[in-house]
Amino acid sequence: MNDNLMRYAITAAAAALLVTAAQAQAQDMEAFKRGPVFANFGAHAPVAGMGELPSDVAFRHSFDVAEAASDGKANSHIESAARFINMHAAAGVDPENIQVAVVVHGGASLDLLRDAAWKAKGKSGVNGSHALVRTLLDEGVRVILCGQSAAAHGITHDELIPGVEMALSAMTAHALLQQADYSVNPF
Repeated sequence: MNDNLMRYAITAAAAALLVTAAQAQAQDMEAFKRGPVFANFGAHAPVAGMGELPSDVAFRHSFDVAEAASDGKANSHIESAARFINMHAAAGVDPENIQVAVVVHGGASLDLLRDAAWKAKGKSGVNGSHALVRTLLDEGVRVILCGQSAAAHGITHDELIPGVEMALSAMTAHALLQQADYSVNPF
Protein backbone atom coordinates (compact mmCIF):
# COMPACT_ATOMS: atom_id res chain seq x y z
CA MET A 1 0.00 0.00 0.00
CA ASN A 2 1.45 3.38 -0.95
CA ASP A 3 1.90 6.16 1.65
CA ASN A 4 -1.06 8.27 0.44
CA LEU A 5 -3.42 5.31 0.51
CA MET A 6 -2.16 4.35 4.00
CA ARG A 7 -2.74 7.90 5.30
CA TYR A 8 -6.23 7.92 3.80
CA ALA A 9 -7.07 4.56 5.41
CA ILE A 10 -5.82 5.72 8.83
CA THR A 11 -7.71 9.03 8.56
CA ALA A 12 -10.92 7.25 7.54
CA ALA A 13 -10.62 4.76 10.40
CA ALA A 14 -10.03 7.57 12.92
CA ALA A 15 -13.05 9.49 11.61
CA ALA A 16 -15.22 6.38 11.88
CA LEU A 17 -14.12 5.86 15.48
CA LEU A 18 -14.95 9.48 16.36
CA VAL A 19 -18.43 9.20 14.82
CA THR A 20 -19.06 5.92 16.66
CA ALA A 21 -17.88 7.41 19.97
CA ALA A 22 -20.07 10.48 19.50
CA GLN A 23 -23.10 8.29 18.75
CA ALA A 24 -22.44 6.11 21.80
CA GLN A 25 -22.15 9.17 24.01
CA ALA A 26 -25.44 10.59 22.69
CA GLN A 27 -27.18 7.27 23.32
CA ASP A 28 -25.86 7.12 26.90
CA MET A 29 -27.32 10.54 27.72
CA GLU A 30 -30.84 9.38 26.83
CA ALA A 31 -31.01 7.52 30.15
CA PHE A 32 -30.56 10.74 32.15
CA LYS A 33 -33.74 12.26 33.59
CA ARG A 34 -34.48 15.11 35.99
CA GLY A 35 -36.55 14.89 39.15
CA PRO A 36 -38.05 13.79 41.42
CA VAL A 37 -37.08 16.79 43.57
CA PHE A 38 -35.67 19.22 40.99
CA ALA A 39 -37.62 19.25 37.73
CA ASN A 40 -35.28 21.62 35.88
CA PHE A 41 -31.86 20.59 37.22
CA GLY A 42 -29.89 17.55 38.33
CA ALA A 43 -30.22 15.00 35.54
CA HIS A 44 -29.28 11.48 36.63
CA ALA A 45 -29.55 7.95 35.32
CA PRO A 46 -30.83 4.83 37.07
CA VAL A 47 -28.22 2.16 37.74
CA ALA A 48 -29.34 -1.43 37.20
CA GLY A 49 -28.02 -4.06 39.59
CA MET A 50 -26.71 -1.61 42.20
CA GLY A 51 -28.60 -3.20 45.06
CA GLU A 52 -30.85 -1.42 47.51
CA LEU A 53 -29.86 1.54 49.62
CA PRO A 54 -30.69 1.03 53.31
CA SER A 55 -34.21 2.25 54.06
CA ASP A 56 -32.96 4.45 56.90
CA VAL A 57 -29.99 5.96 55.05
CA ALA A 58 -29.38 9.66 55.66
CA PHE A 59 -26.95 11.96 53.91
CA ARG A 60 -25.24 15.13 55.11
CA HIS A 61 -23.04 16.04 52.19
CA SER A 62 -21.19 19.14 51.03
CA PHE A 63 -19.84 20.21 47.67
CA ASP A 64 -16.82 22.43 47.10
CA VAL A 65 -17.22 24.69 44.07
CA ALA A 66 -14.45 26.99 42.84
CA GLU A 67 -14.79 26.90 39.06
CA ALA A 68 -17.02 29.56 37.48
CA ALA A 69 -19.85 28.66 35.14
CA SER A 70 -19.46 28.98 31.39
CA ASP A 71 -20.96 32.24 30.13
CA GLY A 72 -24.74 32.16 30.16
CA LYS A 73 -24.95 28.66 31.65
CA ALA A 74 -25.72 27.34 35.10
CA ASN A 75 -22.68 26.25 37.07
CA SER A 76 -22.48 22.48 36.52
CA HIS A 77 -20.54 22.05 39.77
CA ILE A 78 -23.31 23.74 41.75
CA GLU A 79 -25.83 21.63 39.84
CA SER A 80 -24.11 18.53 41.24
CA ALA A 81 -26.01 19.22 44.46
CA ALA A 82 -29.34 18.92 42.62
CA ARG A 83 -28.12 15.75 40.87
CA PHE A 84 -27.08 14.24 44.22
CA ILE A 85 -30.51 14.90 45.72
CA ASN A 86 -32.46 13.78 42.63
CA MET A 87 -30.57 10.52 42.12
CA HIS A 88 -30.83 9.48 45.76
CA ALA A 89 -34.50 10.43 46.00
CA ALA A 90 -35.14 8.46 42.80
CA ALA A 91 -33.32 5.50 44.39
CA GLY A 92 -35.74 5.56 47.33
CA VAL A 93 -34.03 7.84 49.87
CA ASP A 94 -36.51 10.13 51.61
CA PRO A 95 -35.60 13.69 50.56
CA GLU A 96 -36.06 14.69 54.21
CA ASN A 97 -33.00 12.51 54.92
CA ILE A 98 -30.78 14.38 52.45
CA GLN A 99 -29.07 17.51 53.69
CA VAL A 100 -26.75 19.25 51.27
CA ALA A 101 -24.49 22.28 51.42
CA VAL A 102 -22.59 23.95 48.60
CA VAL A 103 -19.46 25.90 49.57
CA VAL A 104 -18.51 28.37 46.86
CA HIS A 105 -15.20 30.21 46.44
CA GLY A 106 -12.82 31.44 43.76
CA GLY A 107 -14.22 32.35 40.35
CA ALA A 108 -17.53 30.63 41.13
CA SER A 109 -18.25 33.36 43.69
CA LEU A 110 -19.73 35.54 40.96
CA ASP A 111 -22.29 32.80 40.17
CA LEU A 112 -24.04 33.73 43.44
CA LEU A 113 -24.77 37.34 42.47
CA ARG A 114 -28.17 38.98 42.06
CA ASP A 115 -28.82 40.20 38.53
CA ALA A 116 -28.08 43.87 39.30
CA ALA A 117 -24.77 42.97 40.96
CA TRP A 118 -23.94 40.66 38.05
CA LYS A 119 -24.22 43.57 35.64
CA ALA A 120 -22.43 45.95 38.03
CA LYS A 121 -19.44 43.58 38.03
CA GLY A 122 -19.25 43.97 34.25
CA LYS A 123 -20.70 40.57 33.41
CA SER A 124 -22.71 40.36 30.19
CA GLY A 125 -26.15 38.87 29.84
CA VAL A 126 -27.75 37.29 32.88
CA ASN A 127 -26.32 35.14 35.64
CA GLY A 128 -26.96 31.67 34.23
CA SER A 129 -26.69 30.16 37.73
CA HIS A 130 -29.29 32.41 39.36
CA ALA A 131 -32.33 30.15 38.80
CA LEU A 132 -30.36 27.07 39.88
CA VAL A 133 -29.12 28.71 43.10
CA ARG A 134 -32.60 30.09 43.88
CA THR A 135 -34.15 26.64 43.36
CA LEU A 136 -31.56 24.94 45.57
CA LEU A 137 -32.09 27.49 48.34
CA ASP A 138 -35.87 27.07 48.09
CA GLU A 139 -35.44 23.30 48.63
CA GLY A 140 -33.33 23.81 51.75
CA VAL A 141 -29.85 23.41 50.27
CA ARG A 142 -27.35 25.63 52.06
CA VAL A 143 -25.25 27.75 49.72
CA ILE A 144 -22.27 29.28 51.50
CA LEU A 145 -19.88 31.83 50.03
CA CYS A 146 -16.26 32.08 51.14
CA GLY A 147 -15.83 35.51 52.73
CA GLN A 148 -12.21 35.67 51.56
CA SER A 149 -13.29 35.13 47.95
CA ALA A 150 -16.07 37.69 48.41
CA ALA A 151 -13.49 40.23 49.59
CA ALA A 152 -11.16 39.39 46.69
CA HIS A 153 -14.01 39.89 44.18
CA GLY A 154 -15.47 42.94 45.92
CA ILE A 155 -18.75 41.16 46.70
CA THR A 156 -20.91 42.39 49.55
CA HIS A 157 -23.63 40.37 51.25
CA ASP A 158 -26.40 42.56 49.81
CA GLU A 159 -25.23 41.66 46.27
CA LEU A 160 -25.89 37.96 46.82
CA ILE A 161 -28.96 35.99 45.84
CA PRO A 162 -31.16 36.14 48.98
CA GLY A 163 -30.52 33.15 51.21
CA VAL A 164 -26.86 32.69 50.31
CA GLU A 165 -24.79 32.56 53.49
CA MET A 166 -21.37 34.14 54.00
CA ALA A 167 -18.61 32.34 55.93
CA LEU A 168 -15.25 33.61 57.11
CA SER A 169 -13.68 31.35 54.48
CA ALA A 170 -14.41 28.23 52.46
CA MET A 171 -12.03 26.38 54.77
CA THR A 172 -14.04 27.55 57.78
CA ALA A 173 -17.32 26.53 56.17
CA HIS A 174 -16.02 23.04 55.38
CA ALA A 175 -14.55 22.62 58.88
CA LEU A 176 -17.86 23.58 60.48
CA LEU A 177 -19.82 21.33 58.13
CA GLN A 178 -17.52 18.40 58.92
CA GLN A 179 -18.05 19.02 62.65
CA ALA A 180 -21.78 18.73 61.88
CA ASP A 181 -21.13 15.31 60.24
CA TYR A 182 -21.19 16.44 56.61
CA SER A 183 -19.01 14.46 54.22
CA VAL A 184 -17.19 16.41 51.50
CA ASN A 185 -17.56 15.58 47.84
CA PRO A 186 -14.10 14.43 46.71
CA PHE A 187 -14.37 15.87 43.17
